[in-house]
Amino acid sequence: MRERNDVHTQNAAVSQLLDEADHLRVNLYRMLAGLLARSPDQGVLTSLSSLSGDETELGQAIGDLSKCAVEMTAEDVSDEYIRLFIGVGRGELVPFGSYYLTGFLHEKPLARLRSAMAPLGIERAPEVKEPEDHAAALMDMMAGLIDGSFGERQPLHVQRDFFREHVGSWIGHFYRDLAAAKGARFYAPVGRIGALFTEIEDAGFDM
Repeated sequence: MRERNDVHTQNAAVSQLLDEADHLRVNLYRMLAGLLARSPDQGVLTSLSSLSGDETELGQAIGDLSKCAVEMTAEDVSDEYIRLFIGVGRGELVPFGSYYLTGFLHEKPLARLRSAMAPLGIERAPEVKEPEDHAAALMDMMAGLIDGSFGERQPLHVQRDFFREHVGSWIGHFYRDLAAAKGARFYAPVGRIGALFTEIEDAGFDM
Protein backbone atom coordinates (compact mmCIF):
# COMPACT_ATOMS: atom_id res chain seq x y z
CA MET A 1 0.00 0.00 0.00
CA ARG A 2 1.17 3.55 -0.62
CA GLU A 3 2.12 5.47 2.49
CA ARG A 4 -0.10 8.41 3.36
CA ASN A 5 1.83 11.66 2.88
CA ASP A 6 0.65 13.31 6.12
CA VAL A 7 3.92 12.84 7.92
CA HIS A 8 7.52 12.64 6.85
CA THR A 9 10.78 11.95 8.58
CA GLN A 10 13.20 14.58 9.76
CA ASN A 11 15.96 12.12 8.88
CA ALA A 12 16.32 9.61 6.06
CA ALA A 13 14.29 6.45 6.62
CA VAL A 14 16.29 3.63 8.15
CA SER A 15 16.07 0.25 6.45
CA GLN A 16 15.96 -2.40 9.15
CA LEU A 17 14.91 -6.01 9.23
CA LEU A 18 11.67 -6.78 11.02
CA ASP A 19 10.59 -10.09 12.45
CA GLU A 20 7.53 -11.71 10.93
CA ALA A 21 5.10 -10.41 13.56
CA ASP A 22 6.26 -6.81 13.21
CA HIS A 23 6.24 -7.10 9.42
CA LEU A 24 2.58 -8.17 9.57
CA ARG A 25 1.78 -5.32 11.97
CA VAL A 26 3.37 -2.76 9.66
CA ASN A 27 1.51 -4.16 6.65
CA LEU A 28 -1.85 -3.96 8.42
CA TYR A 29 -1.22 -0.45 9.69
CA ARG A 30 -0.20 0.74 6.23
CA MET A 31 -3.11 -0.99 4.52
CA LEU A 32 -5.54 0.72 6.89
CA ALA A 33 -3.74 4.04 6.46
CA GLY A 34 -4.00 3.89 2.70
CA LEU A 35 -7.67 2.93 2.67
CA LEU A 36 -8.61 5.67 5.13
CA ALA A 37 -6.50 8.35 3.46
CA ARG A 38 -8.09 8.11 0.04
CA SER A 39 -10.39 6.01 -2.06
CA PRO A 40 -8.41 3.10 -3.58
CA ASP A 41 -7.78 3.09 -7.31
CA GLN A 42 -8.21 -0.01 -9.46
CA GLY A 43 -4.61 -1.07 -8.89
CA VAL A 44 -5.14 -1.12 -5.13
CA LEU A 45 -8.40 -3.02 -5.55
CA THR A 46 -6.60 -5.60 -7.68
CA SER A 47 -3.98 -6.03 -4.96
CA LEU A 48 -6.66 -6.39 -2.29
CA SER A 49 -8.51 -8.95 -4.36
CA SER A 50 -5.51 -11.28 -4.07
CA LEU A 51 -5.65 -11.34 -0.27
CA SER A 52 -6.74 -14.57 1.35
CA GLY A 53 -8.26 -14.90 4.78
CA ASP A 54 -8.51 -17.77 7.24
CA GLU A 55 -10.95 -19.04 9.87
CA THR A 56 -10.10 -16.40 12.47
CA GLU A 57 -12.31 -13.33 12.83
CA LEU A 58 -9.56 -11.15 11.39
CA GLY A 59 -8.99 -13.61 8.55
CA GLN A 60 -12.70 -13.64 7.73
CA ALA A 61 -12.79 -9.84 7.64
CA ILE A 62 -9.77 -9.81 5.30
CA GLY A 63 -11.53 -12.36 3.10
CA ASP A 64 -14.65 -10.18 3.00
CA LEU A 65 -12.54 -7.15 2.00
CA SER A 66 -10.95 -9.19 -0.78
CA LYS A 67 -14.40 -10.21 -2.03
CA CYS A 68 -15.58 -6.59 -2.06
CA ALA A 69 -12.45 -5.61 -4.01
CA VAL A 70 -13.45 -8.14 -6.69
CA GLU A 71 -17.12 -7.20 -6.83
CA MET A 72 -16.85 -3.40 -6.69
CA THR A 73 -15.32 -0.92 -9.11
CA ALA A 74 -13.03 1.92 -8.12
CA GLU A 75 -15.90 4.32 -8.91
CA ASP A 76 -18.23 2.40 -6.57
CA VAL A 77 -15.71 2.59 -3.75
CA SER A 78 -15.00 6.26 -4.44
CA ASP A 79 -18.70 7.07 -4.11
CA GLU A 80 -18.80 5.19 -0.82
CA TYR A 81 -15.67 6.94 0.46
CA ILE A 82 -17.19 10.35 -0.30
CA ARG A 83 -20.44 9.48 1.48
CA LEU A 84 -18.64 8.15 4.53
CA PHE A 85 -15.82 10.65 5.01
CA ILE A 86 -16.57 13.80 2.97
CA GLY A 87 -20.26 14.23 2.23
CA VAL A 88 -21.96 17.58 1.80
CA GLY A 89 -20.58 19.56 4.71
CA ARG A 90 -19.37 16.39 6.44
CA GLY A 91 -19.53 12.67 5.92
CA GLU A 92 -21.27 10.01 7.95
CA LEU A 93 -18.09 9.63 10.03
CA VAL A 94 -15.51 12.12 11.29
CA PRO A 95 -12.23 10.18 11.54
CA PHE A 96 -10.32 12.45 13.91
CA GLY A 97 -9.15 11.71 17.43
CA SER A 98 -10.18 15.08 18.88
CA TYR A 99 -13.70 14.64 17.57
CA TYR A 100 -14.08 11.17 19.06
CA LEU A 101 -12.60 12.16 22.41
CA THR A 102 -14.20 15.61 22.85
CA GLY A 103 -16.89 16.04 20.18
CA PHE A 104 -14.93 18.84 18.53
CA LEU A 105 -11.99 19.18 16.12
CA HIS A 106 -8.65 20.81 17.01
CA GLU A 107 -8.99 20.17 20.73
CA LYS A 108 -6.52 19.17 23.46
CA PRO A 109 -5.99 15.60 22.19
CA LEU A 110 -4.54 17.07 18.98
CA ALA A 111 -2.21 19.35 20.96
CA ARG A 112 -1.02 16.39 23.04
CA LEU A 113 -0.43 14.36 19.88
CA ARG A 114 1.65 17.14 18.33
CA SER A 115 3.75 17.35 21.49
CA ALA A 116 4.37 13.60 21.34
CA MET A 117 5.24 13.60 17.63
CA ALA A 118 8.16 16.03 17.76
CA PRO A 119 10.54 13.98 19.97
CA LEU A 120 9.90 10.95 17.75
CA GLY A 121 10.90 12.77 14.56
CA ILE A 122 7.37 12.88 13.16
CA GLU A 123 6.01 15.98 11.45
CA ARG A 124 3.20 16.75 9.06
CA ALA A 125 4.11 17.32 5.43
CA PRO A 126 3.59 21.03 4.61
CA GLU A 127 1.15 20.38 1.76
CA VAL A 128 -1.24 18.42 4.01
CA LYS A 129 -4.07 20.50 5.46
CA GLU A 130 -5.83 17.93 7.67
CA PRO A 131 -5.01 17.74 11.38
CA GLU A 132 -2.51 15.09 12.43
CA ASP A 133 -5.09 13.15 14.46
CA HIS A 134 -6.76 11.77 11.32
CA ALA A 135 -7.12 8.01 11.62
CA ALA A 136 -5.02 7.41 8.50
CA ALA A 137 -2.16 9.56 9.76
CA LEU A 138 -2.12 7.73 13.08
CA MET A 139 -2.00 4.37 11.33
CA ASP A 140 1.06 5.60 9.41
CA MET A 141 2.63 6.87 12.60
CA MET A 142 2.28 3.49 14.28
CA ALA A 143 3.80 1.76 11.24
CA GLY A 144 6.71 4.21 11.29
CA LEU A 145 7.40 3.65 14.97
CA ILE A 146 7.63 -0.08 14.29
CA ASP A 147 9.75 -0.07 11.11
CA GLY A 148 11.95 2.97 11.72
CA SER A 149 10.51 5.22 9.02
CA PHE A 150 11.01 8.23 11.28
CA GLY A 151 14.72 7.64 11.73
CA GLU A 152 14.92 4.66 14.06
CA ARG A 153 12.75 1.83 15.26
CA GLN A 154 11.12 2.56 18.58
CA PRO A 155 11.14 0.02 21.40
CA LEU A 156 7.93 -1.71 22.31
CA HIS A 157 7.26 0.43 25.37
CA VAL A 158 7.38 3.59 23.22
CA GLN A 159 5.00 2.03 20.70
CA ARG A 160 2.71 1.00 23.56
CA ASP A 161 2.63 4.41 25.21
CA PHE A 162 1.98 6.23 21.92
CA PHE A 163 -0.72 3.73 20.95
CA ARG A 164 -2.56 3.93 24.24
CA GLU A 165 -2.42 7.70 24.56
CA HIS A 166 -3.19 8.72 20.99
CA VAL A 167 -4.64 5.73 19.12
CA GLY A 168 -6.22 3.05 21.27
CA SER A 169 -8.07 5.65 23.35
CA TRP A 170 -10.56 6.19 20.52
CA ILE A 171 -9.84 4.40 17.28
CA GLY A 172 -11.54 1.14 18.21
CA HIS A 173 -14.77 3.10 18.59
CA PHE A 174 -14.22 4.70 15.20
CA TYR A 175 -13.60 1.34 13.53
CA ARG A 176 -16.73 -0.17 15.08
CA ASP A 177 -18.72 2.82 13.81
CA LEU A 178 -17.22 2.30 10.37
CA ALA A 179 -18.09 -1.40 10.37
CA ALA A 180 -21.71 -0.55 11.22
CA ALA A 181 -22.03 2.59 9.06
CA LYS A 182 -25.20 2.79 7.00
CA GLY A 183 -23.29 3.67 3.82
CA ALA A 184 -20.53 1.08 4.20
CA ARG A 185 -20.10 -1.95 1.98
CA PHE A 186 -16.43 -1.94 1.02
CA TYR A 187 -15.52 -0.10 4.23
CA ALA A 188 -17.51 -2.39 6.54
CA PRO A 189 -14.79 -5.09 6.49
CA VAL A 190 -12.16 -2.33 6.72
CA GLY A 191 -13.84 -1.30 9.96
CA ARG A 192 -13.92 -4.87 11.23
CA ILE A 193 -10.25 -5.37 10.37
CA GLY A 194 -9.36 -2.16 12.17
CA ALA A 195 -11.40 -2.98 15.27
CA LEU A 196 -10.00 -6.50 15.56
CA PHE A 197 -6.45 -5.37 14.90
CA THR A 198 -6.80 -2.67 17.56
CA GLU A 199 -7.87 -5.32 20.10
CA ILE A 200 -4.93 -7.54 19.09
CA GLU A 201 -2.46 -4.68 19.43
CA ASP A 202 -3.81 -3.63 22.82
CA ALA A 203 -3.63 -7.18 24.16
CA GLY A 204 -0.17 -7.69 22.66
CA PHE A 205 1.24 -4.69 24.50
CA ASP A 206 0.27 -6.38 27.79
CA MET A 207 2.22 -9.54 27.04
